[in-house]
Amino acid sequence: MFRLRVSRRRVLWRFSLLHRCLRSFWNQILACKLGKSAQYRQLSHRTMSSPAAAGRGFESGIDTAISSRCCDSSDLVALKISLLGDCQIGKTSFLKKYVGGEREQGGFQMTGLNRMDKTLCLRGARIAYNIWEVKGDETCQNHIPTACNDSVAIFIMFDLTSRCTLNSVIRWYQEARKWNQTAIPVLIGTKFDDFVQLPIDLQWTIANQARAYARALNATLFFSSATYNINVNKIFKFITAKLFNLPWSLERNLTIGEPIVDF
Repeated sequence: MFRLRVSRRRVLWRFSLLHRCLRSFWNQILACKLGKSAQYRQLSHRTMSSPAAAGRGFESGIDTAISSRCCDSSDLVALKISLLGDCQIGKTSFLKKYVGGEREQGGFQMTGLNRMDKTLCLRGARIAYNIWEVKGDETCQNHIPTACNDSVAIFIMFDLTSRCTLNSVIRWYQEARKWNQTAIPVLIGTKFDDFVQLPIDLQWTIANQARAYARALNATLFFSSATYNINVNKIFKFITAKLFNLPWSLERNLTIGEPIVDF
């Protein structure tokens, strides 16, 4: 039954991507007929002469945020990402670390919900990440549908130094799946810089529990630190590569005492 559920989610996710591609193609047809700009232009493959070169090109391109002066604002694909997890686990710090100075240019805040935007230029196309963070207290549960609807990825986050926040990830995942069956799940442990100060046997226990939960959710697991920018950018590179089928490989790391990446 678990395999059937996983297969069903993969089919739904692929159907969702196909739907978005068809919608973009239709927008381009309308643009040709009406003289208006299309919303999305397919990524160029000119630099994809080899997997290694493509990986280097992707990694350098994805790190560069651009302003509206660099590309036509009509050449844009918007991707929505949701951040879920308990209070005080570092979601906002993680988000600010990735968005950086661009948080002054876009986004909004309201009680229980926070959104920040990040725009990248990748092979001639602009990618706009709209990242929605739901605050972790129980009074904010009603914001989950707003944050999760139409998301391409859902980040379920927990504090590596607090096992009770790790135990909550299943509940957050189940709530998110009520509103979105196709988004890519990613399990993220925060505050890795504090985690490595714990006794090694406790690190081992928490790491194994997190890996078990990641397998149960069919999610990729990352240990991260916003303070030292550990795996923050890599998580978004992983999502972008997966969405656009870019040849960038993720290295697995299961060494205790190092930032774990498991899939």
